[in-house]
Amino acid sequence: MIILAVISLSGIVVTQIYWVRQAYTLQEKEVNDRIVIAMSTVVQRILEMNQDSSFVEPVEQVSANFYTANINDTLHPYLLEALLRDEFTSSNLLNDFEYGIYDCFNDSIVFGGKVVFDQEQGKPQGTATNIQKKFEKDGHYFGIYFPAKSSMILGKMDFWIFSSLLIVLVVVFFAYAIFIILKQKRLSEVKTDFINNMTHELKTPISTIGISSEVLMGEGIALQPDRLKHYAQIIRSENLRLKNQVEKVLSIATLSPGKGDWKKEWVDMHQVISQAVASSEILAQGLAGEIKTQLSASAHQVYGDPVHLTNILYNLLDNALKYCETEAQILVSTENIKDKLYISIQDNGIGIARKHHRSVFDRFFRVPTGDVHNVKGFGLGLYYVTSVVEAHGGKIELQSELGKGSTFTLILQANQNE
Repeated sequence: MIILAVISLSGIVVTQIYWVRQAYTLQEKEVNDRIVIAMSTVVQRILEMNQDSSFVEPVEQVSANFYTANINDTLHPYLLEALLRDEFTSSNLLNDFEYGIYDCFNDSIVFGGKVVFDQEQGKPQGTATNIQKKFEKDGHYFGIYFPAKSSMILGKMDFWIFSSLLIVLVVVFFAYAIFIILKQKRLSEVKTDFINNMTHELKTPISTIGISSEVLMGEGIALQPDRLKHYAQIIRSENLRLKNQVEKVLSIATLSPGKGDWKKEWVDMHQVISQAVASSEILAQGLAGEIKTQLSASAHQVYGDPVHLTNILYNLLDNALKYCETEAQILVSTENIKDKLYISIQDNGIGIARKHHRSVFDRFFRVPTGDVHNVKGFGLGLYYVTSVVEAHGGKIELQSELGKGSTFTLILQANQNE
């Protein structure tokens, strides 16, 4: 549909351009003919005044905007301007112009002036003009130059300009419609992917709980306390996992930077980082990795919600560990730049391709991996981080290359009175 529509609109646009150019050419020819006729009439009136019946050369169009005419004799500028005004007004050529009178025997411009139709005619005043033409001929000539001839022609093409604007409006509307269609298509794909991930994430603990419950309902299980305790622990663990997944979805669904239930106070981010690192080190050691800190900021207090600020640190550290295929090496560092606190989480993970840098912060988005999903999730973590940071008047930056790790940097307003 898009391809056929593009071909159709392209054909319409090309056709419109062709006809507009044809209309411009015809209109230009009409204006040229009217100018030549008006100037020829002026020449004839001058010859009649001078009682000169000799043959004169026809009016010559030297360039697109410049015309010359032979008058055989000297001519007073006032008379020439009066005749030109009168004849051009009669021909409805009310476009300002410049004129010059030449004496080709002396190879010089005798007089140069300008005619402005919305001003009353006065005594011609010699003025500098754009006319610089010199002639390799004998005799006397006058020349006329139209600085805004194109505007005069376009002013007579109202219909074509209007129709062209309509076509431009149609093209813009079509482009916007295509943008909306593609955006909706992408949103539909993202939501479908989210539903598939959520179904898997919720179905697994539900299935595990169901199997464990069937075992506990079996005969003789009460006589095996160790086995009973084992399956009870499984049910408790999977129930907690299911609860965390549901809470994560609900927290994102209700989170709004302008309407969130924020309980803000002064928070020591170095203390928050230390707590988050201490909790995440257990998982890092299980993956044969380590988390290092380099807390260099002197102003490290931020006015915000301690729960949400702690959660975003956990999210970023959790991502850094999950998306690392080798021994995880994570560095958490802080520094002050002007009045801001910069918190960076650098890892040696799989990295993110540049084309996905903006999309990873969108709700439900997960970097496409084909049919392989080694890391499960809803695509909500970074969206949550971004929402919390923006609600605190900060922003988040990403530096990453595929296969070379990632660095997420939180930029928050620091307390300068520490």
